[in-house]
Amino acid sequence: MPSYTVTVATGSQWFAGTDDYIYLSLVGSAGCSEKHLLDKPFYNDFERGAVDSYDVTVDEELGEIQLVKIEKRKYWLHDDWFLKYITLKTPCGDYIEFPCYRWIAGEGEIVLRDGRAKLACDDQIHILKQHRRKELETRQKQYRWMEWNPGFPLSIDAKCHKDLPRDIQFDSEKGVDFVLNYSRAMENLFINRFMHMFQSSWSDFADFEKIFVKISNTISERVMNHWQEDLMFGYQFLNGCNPVLIRRCTKLPEKLPVTTEMVECSLERQLALEQEVEQGNIFIVDFELLDGIDANRTDPCTLQFLAAPVCLLYKNLANKIVPIAIQLNQVPGDENPIFLPSDAKYDWLLAKIWVRSSDFHVHQTITHLLRTHLVSEVFGIALYRQLPAVHPIFKVQQATTSAGGGVMACWFLRTRGLARFTAEVVGIYYQSDQVVEEDQELQDFVKDVYVYGMRGKKASGFPKSIKTREKLSEYLTVVIFTASAQHAAVNFGQYDWCSWIPNAPPTMRAPPPTAKGVVTIEQIVDTLPDRGRSCWHLGAVWALSQFQDNELFLGMYPEEHFIEKPVKEAMARFRKNLDTIVSVIAERNKNKKLPYYYLSPDRIPNSVAI
Repeated sequence: MPSYTVTVATGSQWFAGTDDYIYLSLVGSAGCSEKHLLDKPFYNDFERGAVDSYDVTVDEELGEIQLVKIEKRKYWLHDDWFLKYITLKTPCGDYIEFPCYRWIAGEGEIVLRDGRAKLACDDQIHILKQHRRKELETRQKQYRWMEWNPGFPLSIDAKCHKDLPRDIQFDSEKGVDFVLNYSRAMENLFINRFMHMFQSSWSDFADFEKIFVKISNTISERVMNHWQEDLMFGYQFLNGCNPVLIRRCTKLPEKLPVTTEMVECSLERQLALEQEVEQGNIFIVDFELLDGIDANRTDPCTLQFLAAPVCLLYKNLANKIVPIAIQLNQVPGDENPIFLPSDAKYDWLLAKIWVRSSDFHVHQTITHLLRTHLVSEVFGIALYRQLPAVHPIFKVQQATTSAGGGVMACWFLRTRGLARFTAEVVGIYYQSDQVVEEDQELQDFVKDVYVYGMRGKKASGFPKSIKTREKLSEYLTVVIFTASAQHAAVNFGQYDWCSWIPNAPPTMRAPPPTAKGVVTIEQIVDTLPDRGRSCWHLGAVWALSQFQDNELFLGMYPEEHFIEKPVKEAMARFRKNLDTIVSVIAERNKNKKLPYYYLSPDRIPNSVAI
């Protein structure tokens, strides 16, 4: 009778093993085997991290193996199991790989195909077509869209962590690490002793140093020493943790009635302000988005305030960006003056602090939360709803996102790394643009992202459909880049740039000034966060800036979703390209007082990991 050797690999994460009964069935082109209990006498099967082998004898020839069925039945209590993969050695000596990398929860069943990626048009056998369809039907019941808040991208229909499908929940150790990170921050930063002074103001700027841990040669210490300087203020719009708001000013806005006479002491080329605009030397950061928004009322004893500033910046003769005018709200008027570098020291400083506070709010809610976390969630939901596990695009997304200055590093990574890699993978599975256009599963995925995730808004920049290999490669690059590099660029620098509280105040306790010549240092300190909120903020940005234990970085893909040699070779070339980029960025950062390393691939986790 034909005999198969079945090898079963269990995950190494916490609680991945199981004591439940595991049954296996083989489905071949010539028949289906009976269920076989995988159990070795006097042996603890399916332990965490184990690789177990079993001999399975069948009554008759099964032909070409098409599917492997795994059933888990309760032994004592419900015991989830993480199955990495199964390999099968056939009676004729061939090896077939069946990647899984999924949880089997409770009393469940999972049906696996071999690891070759297939488009729907490649499947001609009825049982494989049926398996493909059933998998998507099941997933669409599990992964449902829900409106979290009006106007936001749709999210997954789950009210709490345990409502999420098991495969997309945090692993236990990662969840514990995430929960403990904040308490670790409070302990490591020695700030617990200040939390009881919740509404107490600091005495002066130097007083903030009591909760500021100085580590030699870090960016955060340099920020502390230079935060009041216009050069440091302007630098952060290009290389801080929110380098996405600055725009070239092509026309002075009517709502900012600034004149050459007001800023001429800042203009170094002896040109009128309008001429500087024409020559491309004027930049603008407009926080109009914050206009009319009410500040949170997290503490009834402490009022909080927001502003919606407009900040004009200038590229000077040294090619540095410096601020030249700040208006703290959108509508000009006598009680909304334009603050200038020529104003009294504390007038100008408080205006810059208000801009930094507004930048912090937009960074956290838009740049960070919306444009990385929430957008990545859209991709993830649509992926599970519309692409079966055998689809090459599902595999490449699972493999790559399992969940100078910044601009140059961003361009370098996308053009020399991700774009080349995605183009190679697309070329392997799509022989022509027509195959792309006729891949209905792919089109359904793209449509799900557009219609539900992006709410059908053209302004999102996402297409309703994709018709060429080039556009598909570009689309995948954006998806992967958003969930990995984009998130790394705006997340892991938070402690560097935001730990010195006056440089990134998370809240302001007094309204913006409505006149010049009245601001004092005491007024500034009373406007900045109190001791308790400062401690909370410092702990939060420290925790958010830490890599998780056993973090997987870009190019590290321990889960082998692909078995085909051409794709594995493409992955190897991708890793080699990433190593080159790491070396180039390291060389460029040598001897820099303010190195930029957030987009170095060895510091980019594979996914939105925190």
